[in-house]
Amino acid sequence: MTKADGLHQRLAVDIGGTFVDAVVFDSATGGWRLEKSFSTRDNPAHGVNDAFNRLKIDGSTVSSFVHGTTLGINTVLERRGVVTGIITNSGFEDVFEMGRYMRDRAEMYSLEYNLDPPLVPKRRRMGVPCRIDASGKELIPLDENEVFNAAQILIQKWKVRSIAVCYLHAYRNPVHERRTAEIIREEWPDVTVSISSDIVREYREYERTCTTVVNAYIQPIFKNYITDLDNRLKTNGFEGPFYITRSGGGALMARDAINIPVHTIFSGPAGGLIGSSLISQLLERPNMISVDIGGTSTDACVIRDGEPTLKYEAELENTRLMIPTYDISTIGAGGGSIARVETGLLKVGPQSAGASPGPICYGKGGSQPTFTDAAVVLGYIDPERFLGGELILEYGAAEKGIEDHIGTPLDLTAVEAARGIFDVALARTVSAIREITVEQGLDPRDFDMLAFGGAGPMFVPLVGRELNASEVIIPQAPSVFSAWGMLMSDLVQEFAQTFVVLLEDIDIQYFKEEVLKLTNLANECLERDGFLLPDRLIQCDASLRYFGQEHTLEVPFYDDDTLGELCERFDALHQQRYGHIMPDPVQLIHLRVRGIGKNKHPEIKKAPTRLNGKATPIGTRQAYCFAIRDKTEFRVFLRKDLKASDTIEGPAVVEEDTTTLILHSDQRLHVDDFGHLIIRGENKV
Repeated sequence: MTKADGLHQRLAVDIGGTFVDAVVFDSATGGWRLEKSFSTRDNPAHGVNDAFNRLKIDGSTVSSFVHGTTLGINTVLERRGVVTGIITNSGFEDVFEMGRYMRDRAEMYSLEYNLDPPLVPKRRRMGVPCRIDASGKELIPLDENEVFNAAQILIQKWKVRSIAVCYLHAYRNPVHERRTAEIIREEWPDVTVSISSDIVREYREYERTCTTVVNAYIQPIFKNYITDLDNRLKTNGFEGPFYITRSGGGALMARDAINIPVHTIFSGPAGGLIGSSLISQLLERPNMISVDIGGTSTDACVIRDGEPTLKYEAELENTRLMIPTYDISTIGAGGGSIARVETGLLKVGPQSAGASPGPICYGKGGSQPTFTDAAVVLGYIDPERFLGGELILEYGAAEKGIEDHIGTPLDLTAVEAARGIFDVALARTVSAIREITVEQGLDPRDFDMLAFGGAGPMFVPLVGRELNASEVIIPQAPSVFSAWGMLMSDLVQEFAQTFVVLLEDIDIQYFKEEVLKLTNLANECLERDGFLLPDRLIQCDASLRYFGQEHTLEVPFYDDDTLGELCERFDALHQQRYGHIMPDPVQLIHLRVRGIGKNKHPEIKKAPTRLNGKATPIGTRQAYCFAIRDKTEFRVFLRKDLKASDTIEGPAVVEEDTTTLILHSDQRLHVDDFGHLIIRGENKV
């Protein structure tokens, strides 16, 4: 047993665009504690340190720390990464800029559409003589003198601090990339080097280059942040394992994340989906739509058979990334989203007031009405109880701001304007969910909805009404649910290899030997990180397609499978996804192996049951009911007073210190055995 095994507290901190969410689980008592504070955008490490202080945690009692951060994605979106250069094959310097034809759907017919300039301009892209062919054979040796000269120009002339090295077919044979990195590191040890073969062992030169460039662009900033945070934790007495959540689920050791930070670029939303998967399995509801509404954005993802949908390509600012990531639909609509009138139309988001100055009602200098201001005006948030009374909201200022900026231009009352803000946000959210359901051949009515994030319980019951979802589920501690999900993270190591060969041309023995190579790599990494064989799980997928197709489907492969069984499984999945199968031969594109180190998860205990009587409201207040499209009297309950099997008929408000649930008059609420709030509409039994 390690020292960490004898400690009794596990901590997770999730930094979003507006709030820092922290959750600590005490295994000695089985209790949970949570804190929510405003983000410190200029110094995110300070926000994490503040979470320690607010929770009054002695780091020496913490067995593990899991962190989700938006540092990587914000660095790219705000274009504040380090000066980066590219070294590639001579003649291929412009692959990064030429890219592939992509145009944002919203800009499809814009006559003034212009792409943002590339992260690395042409002058900082250098080509050197060398060539590896698609089989991994060296055709042209690496010219080491040219490598030195190229690096010298980048570093001395263009002041480059980070270099991305991307050679053709390096996924097959990385020898040239590794030697290039050695040359640069020997001469300029302070310059960061990212090589594509360490980050993406797959074909597609443009996507592989993009992924490596983004990694190089954020790596020095990410390294400084993690190093600073690690030192702060150690000063507080913490000596346990330090994890960063991955974009595609699970977590990385912080020391590994420093080298491949691009794999954490969607780290924040991943925690919520890890938690959603566990809730899906716990409640035996295999098909769910998770909806996370925070202060800045809304993230929605489909969960099927208890697992979030995973993909191996993502897009960020017109840049394609080849990383495992959850298939999330994101819109710029959250509690801080700014409402405005443009050309006579009401719009909400994507601009956000953030934590500072924040919504008008915060009284911190915000002058533009937001979604939160609308919630205050509609009666959904008690100004005296926001964040447990830590911040007293200014109702009058919110009402006047909405009236001046929205109501007067549109000839509406403040309440009508606030309702309009909710209507617009509702339409955008429903559209995002339809994108990942209806447009994928899925019926939202066949799914339950899991609502979390600070604004999730207040807003998702409306979304459920609109989509006629089976149920809306509000988990425990919904406002910090992503941080809670991070506590349930396992360590994950992923490995892939590209083949591009017909399945019928592969010998099964050769196939299994290649699987074994990747499996051994995964086991070596898990053993290095302290996971014994009983705590390891190895999963293998084959990326398959019919010959002539462009995209693939991920098909699980098991130890005793034949290639024929693998082919049949692919046909069945293709039939399920697209409604048909094809007579063409099946092609193997990638092998993927995921090594999972199973951490001990906190136990989810059942909630106490009410022995007699029923839930009692603490009072009433006027609030807007969307079922009757007017203000009416809502009963007010405290969630801490609710017990398993309690039932509440709408209209009602259920308050927690960090969030509020709104139940409309055509909805009813039931508390399940684990204390989750289950909402059904009047047409649902």
